[in-house]
Amino acid sequence: MEQPDWQGPLTEAYEQATRFLTGLPDRPVGSRATLEQLRASLGGPLPETGTDAREVVARLAEAADPGVVASPSGRFFGFVIGGAMPAALAADWLTGTWDQNAGLYVAGPAAAVVEDVAGGWLRELFGLPAHASVGFVTGAQMSHVTALAAARHEVLRRVGWDVETGGLHGAPRITVLAGADRHSTIDRALRFLGIGTAALVPVKVDAEGRLVTAALRDALDGLDGPAIVCAQLGNVNTGGCDPIGEICDAAHAAGAWVHVDGAFGLWAAASDRHRHLVAGVERADSWTTDAHKWLNVPYDSGLVFCAHPAAHRAAMGVRAAYLVHAGGDERDALDYNPEFSRRARGFAVYAALRCLGRDGVAALIDRSCALAARFATRMAGHVLNEVVLNQVLVGFGPDTADVVRRVQADGTCWVSGTTWHGNPAMRFSVSNFSTDEADIDRAADTILRLAGR
Repeated sequence: MEQPDWQGPLTEAYEQATRFLTGLPDRPVGSRATLEQLRASLGGPLPETGTDAREVVARLAEAADPGVVASPSGRFFGFVIGGAMPAALAADWLTGTWDQNAGLYVAGPAAAVVEDVAGGWLRELFGLPAHASVGFVTGAQMSHVTALAAARHEVLRRVGWDVETGGLHGAPRITVLAGADRHSTIDRALRFLGIGTAALVPVKVDAEGRLVTAALRDALDGLDGPAIVCAQLGNVNTGGCDPIGEICDAAHAAGAWVHVDGAFGLWAAASDRHRHLVAGVERADSWTTDAHKWLNVPYDSGLVFCAHPAAHRAAMGVRAAYLVHAGGDERDALDYNPEFSRRARGFAVYAALRCLGRDGVAALIDRSCALAARFATRMAGHVLNEVVLNQVLVGFGPDTADVVRRVQADGTCWVSGTTWHGNPAMRFSVSNFSTDEADIDRAADTILRLAGR
């Protein structure tokens, strides 16, 4: 077998990576390059001849660096983006090195077993049913697609329709009920699945974006036909959590499937201090969460759980003569996610859980929430939400959007903007394992200064 030069490019990559990571405390958080500058440094005609591999890596790092957002920084507070813990990042490097196709057990036995083990650990951590099936996907979007495909299968099966064979043409119409302040990935998943956004019935929410159970009961009352209820743990703006136990009671009494969007809020189940926010979550039918948020593994890493493994496999499974399918206790991952060939995402999740343990995950969640509360205290008089998890909404009146832009341009920290109750707001999310009190205070000082407060 030909033996290429691995040492040169991998050494260069290691040196570039460690330089970036160790420089994060002093690095401006936002991008420092314009679109035109990046096109000039990274573009050009297709090369006619090749370049030495180490030189390629060095040139790539140099050209891309000004356009790399320091999202692994402890002062990145935009969206809900975690960092990458050292053990998880190292495992991700090994994942790329091993280059396993994680679709079939036979193509990557270790990848399959690691996913099985890590999935079991997560079920235990979240308090989900031990029999729930698990799929490793790119993120919450494809987790919703997977879970709602399983829901589509099951609610139609109950009324005598095989959607995998007959499709949706002529099928009984599915009604989907979700909070009026749901995440847009729910709507997008319904588009992908052919259910359509017209099937959505928005349900009243309270001031924190939490679904109102009485309104759900009213919407379910007299409903005829298959139904899916989508609940939310962790409103993307406020962090508010729907009363999931009450929702399960109401939905199941009406024969509806309950899907939980717990992209980051499901992790509250790992904390003794915050578990009350997700009480009753184990009674749902499917769950979505992300590991690249609060577990702090590298992108991309989403997870889907389903309390009805047969429905999960019916919606996702595939058989072909040329494939070598698993038998016995072996597990083919392609039976539980939309991808056929895919990256072995389980290694990084496994490494993070091994490194943290149950206590470490709980401490990570509690610490992030405490830091969010610290920031809210510093922003007294400007906070727009009830801070229950790691999300803080801040407003400076009509100047808010300009303040967000000034903060992003300053580089000390990075925040994102949103609209809340019809007004501009600043979103501040604490999701990174490396964020500390000094980062919070430095960010607060910067934001108040740039807001003229």
